[in-house]
Amino acid sequence: MKPERSADTEDSSTRSALLDAAEHIMLEEGYAAVSSRRLGTRAEVNPALVYYYFGNMDNLFVELFRRGADRSYERQLLALESAQPLWALWEAIHDQSHTALTMEFVALANHRKAIRAEISDSSRRFRTLQLEAVTKVLAEYGNHAVGYTPGALVLLMSSVSRFLRMEEAFDVDTGHADVIDLIESFLREVEGERRPAI
Repeated sequence: MKPERSADTEDSSTRSALLDAAEHIMLEEGYAAVSSRRLGTRAEVNPALVYYYFGNMDNLFVELFRRGADRSYERQLLALESAQPLWALWEAIHDQSHTALTMEFVALANHRKAIRAEISDSSRRFRTLQLEAVTKVLAEYGNHAVGYTPGALVLLMSSVSRFLRMEEAFDVDTGHADVIDLIESFLREVEGERRPAI
């Protein structure tokens, strides 16, 4: 069962410190290293507070995932409202800053149903946002955007970016520049050269 969001605990600095601690441990040592004791030590609080704020470790992981997903969602909303929404969406999707954490959540989802359900829900929410926005953007660009359907473009950008980041984690980059150029050539054709955000 997924935890409900609680307004009473959203602003708690202790709660935030525990989530920050979990994120750091996951990035440094992997999800398996996250325990209430380690979280308490890292956040400099009593380990029992993990259960006070989250009930159990699954709820903590779900809340940590939600926090990151909400931030990414907001970034993508801003990207899609920019002067060059397709370029901005590509950059938001292609941002590697959260790749390691995402990989940890994917691995965790293999063992925790609550995380798997949360990732599924979040992925559908992102895909809906992206498809609705890209459909509108491509319609506004008209004939210049012919060649890709909104679904194909969104899935191409998302899957290529995710796969490239996974390979880069293993120091593999053969063909990466070519496929990035393929996507960015289309973006240049539709939106022109990437202009700096104002």
